[in-house]
Amino acid sequence: MSNTREGMTRRGFVGGVGGTAAAVAGGGVAGAVAPPPPVPPPGEVPTLWREFARTPFTHPQIPYVGRAGCHGGARRFPRRAVVADVTDHGAVADGTTDCAPAINRALAAAGRAGGGTVFVPPGTYRIDGLIRIGHDNVVLRGAGSTRTKLYATRNLTELIGVYGSRYGGDKSSWSWAGGTIWLAPEARWNSLVTAVQQRDWPFEGWTGNRRDEWETLTTVRPAPRGTWTITVTDPTRLRPGRLVLLRLADDPGHTLLEHMAGGGPGAEAYPWDRHTKLTSYVPYEWPVRIAHVRGRKVTLERPLPLDVRPEWDPRLTTHVRELTGAGVEGLTLEAVETPQSPHLLDLGHNGVVLQCAYDCWVDDVVVRHVDNGFGLVAASACTLRRTTVAGRGSHHPYFCREGSHDNLIEDFTIEQRTIPAPAGTQLHGINVEGLSSYNVWSRGDMRMGTFDSHKGLPFANVRTDITVNNNGRHGGDAISGPLFGARFTHWNIRVTNERAGMIKIDGLAPYSATVAVNKVREFDQIDVPDFTGDLHARLELYGTTDADAVRPRNLYEAQRALRALRIR
Repeated sequence: MSNTREGMTRRGFVGGVGGTAAAVAGGGVAGAVAPPPPVPPPGEVPTLWREFARTPFTHPQIPYVGRAGCHGGARRFPRRAVVADVTDHGAVADGTTDCAPAINRALAAAGRAGGGTVFVPPGTYRIDGLIRIGHDNVVLRGAGSTRTKLYATRNLTELIGVYGSRYGGDKSSWSWAGGTIWLAPEARWNSLVTAVQQRDWPFEGWTGNRRDEWETLTTVRPAPRGTWTITVTDPTRLRPGRLVLLRLADDPGHTLLEHMAGGGPGAEAYPWDRHTKLTSYVPYEWPVRIAHVRGRKVTLERPLPLDVRPEWDPRLTTHVRELTGAGVEGLTLEAVETPQSPHLLDLGHNGVVLQCAYDCWVDDVVVRHVDNGFGLVAASACTLRRTTVAGRGSHHPYFCREGSHDNLIEDFTIEQRTIPAPAGTQLHGINVEGLSSYNVWSRGDMRMGTFDSHKGLPFANVRTDITVNNNGRHGGDAISGPLFGARFTHWNIRVTNERAGMIKIDGLAPYSATVAVNKVREFDQIDVPDFTGDLHARLELYGTTDADAVRPRNLYEAQRALRALRIR
């Protein structure tokens, strides 16, 4: 396998990422040459980056996320032909007529037609109900986030019912689930609504509490993390393009959870059985498309996120049918302005949620006055691009949970709240929990919030090139287990108020990397590591204040460039 791209050595690539080439332009007078533009001083290349470039798929501290996002992180989303205009289905941009039924009729018509774009012209459209996207290849597109507004008047508790916690008490699960614009496959939606109305807990993930209903396609031979091509026992039902679920069950000694935490004495000593919410998240379920099938050799579109070992009963299975190729673009969703609810009692004035979605996206969307902004619930390989959370303040501006993997959130903004936070509320920021892995937050402007690792052993996630006013707090039940698994990476982070919480993680996260973070100080939420002994965490360029002082500036973009070397 080639280790270089044509015309470029690996050494040249490592030295060149983030650099600026000087250009010489001809002047207007014959023979005159304009001086070259100023070249910024080169940033320092961390040792960690040089190591990673040599072993990108198996590095102990930095995960490979170069294919995170919709269609492997494609820069452009599919442009589908307009097949419906909401005004042709009865929507009126007068701000007073309930347009939710008309918008949903247009979306359903697009679904029956096999997909396409549903256009929402400029104006303000009142919606008194949910907007549901449940068919593949259907895109809801406004005229731009500054021109098309959906004004949402009701919350999810009013529209569906009380969505209680499976762990008892009076907590509202609308605090971490459900959206006013909700992307989920039809079958998933129907089971959820029935369960909520019956005061039962609906499964949220790719199989959830109906795990016995899903069919094994084949078992998988042992393979190490980072492998792209696996060996299966029976390839008969596998084909290129099919989405399958890699399922890894834990064993009585919890060696799978230990592996997610990096292994070693600290993970082996951890009291896993005490954390029942965490243990309810396994088996680990990782959806992935098949790229090639050659005999019993199956190549995946992404490398294995974990080792595949016999004691974890590795297999490829069926799953709830995914929603794929769907999107929301170019609009503002504004909820009626109500006071933020006390912690975990959110009524569900929520924004946009993707659930059991794969290769879906949100682009140029603003949500305002919401309890929770953008959600990924058992969603994988999706992209949120140019999104903003604004208004009176949110509990979770972004949440990523229930085994969401390989997602990309880039060019995102959390605006400063417009009114003071009511007593008893919480602000988390960019959340990740529940065994979610290989997700990326890139190029963010967080004017409030924090890096909320919300327990539940999330692992191998990246936050890079973000400016944050770190004034939020992380959360998570005690029964949810560790804050961090292995291979969390914070790369080039500017903390404007110098608060340390959840940013500098070398003292908390096992096998983690903290690179180019300015000096920070502790505050009243001081955490202790979940694991004893050496965390094998790395810290480089601590105290850096200039965003351009580290090369590469953006770890995700550098990994995208690195994949062009075709070193697989």
